[in-house]
Amino acid sequence: MDQMGEVDYGPGEPKGTAWHPHRGFETVTYIIDGTFQHQDSNGGGGLITNGDTQWMTAGGGILHIEAPPEELVVSGGLFHGFQLWVNLPARLKMTPPRYQDIRAGQVALLSSADGGALLRVIAGSFSGHDGPGITHTPISLVHATVSAGAQVRLPWRKDFNSLAYVLAGSGTAGAEKRPIRMGQLAVFGAGDAITFAAGPKGDMDVLLLGGEPIREPVAAYGPFVMNTRAELTQAFEDFQAGRLGSIPATPHPGHDVL
Repeated sequence: MDQMGEVDYGPGEPKGTAWHPHRGFETVTYIIDGTFQHQDSNGGGGLITNGDTQWMTAGGGILHIEAPPEELVVSGGLFHGFQLWVNLPARLKMTPPRYQDIRAGQVALLSSADGGALLRVIAGSFSGHDGPGITHTPISLVHATVSAGAQVRLPWRKDFNSLAYVLAGSGTAGAEKRPIRMGQLAVFGAGDAITFAAGPKGDMDVLLLGGEPIREPVAAYGPFVMNTRAELTQAFEDFQAGRLGSIPATPHPGHDVL
């Protein structure tokens, strides 16, 4: 997982990536503040902003590009988000690519019983409410905002692992109330619930992650996540041979496309 920001860019500072390949996993990009543009060789893409998510399944192979829009590059501005790489099991490494455009208004919004926390369910299910994200393996992805001084205890599937990453603020994690702050990750043990709380001086934003463990070997290098070194070598060969997709043609400025 890569947290992008929180940063207030000056004019000309925002940057993205060039076209690049992926195989064997999914990229999940969630924007809290700012705007981001995505395009891929499978026809997926669009502009996401505050609270939106792009869920791209690279599967057997895809090319894509991510960048701030030109107006943000020119003006600068606030930017904060994260990108998560979600592994695929061996049987789905070569699945066809897929793109999901999940808008902020589509996520399931829940509150804790005492109103001390707001939960944005992007994927998975809580209290009978399903997030809009479609996943290849059972996964939960939730953005929780916990009010200052509030404690939250959430039900969690026993067969899932469970992680909590602090996006902003500070507080405690677990029944033992171990201190945690922005940029730190808590790994919870076995059980059917997870507990965390915000400190007394401000809200805490937490990204809750979990899923059914795949329990397979992982061979990762650069933009590819496979099961063996031989599969990584094949991925590089396929990319160099143009078998992971083609960069879409872009109309030349000033020319109409008929």
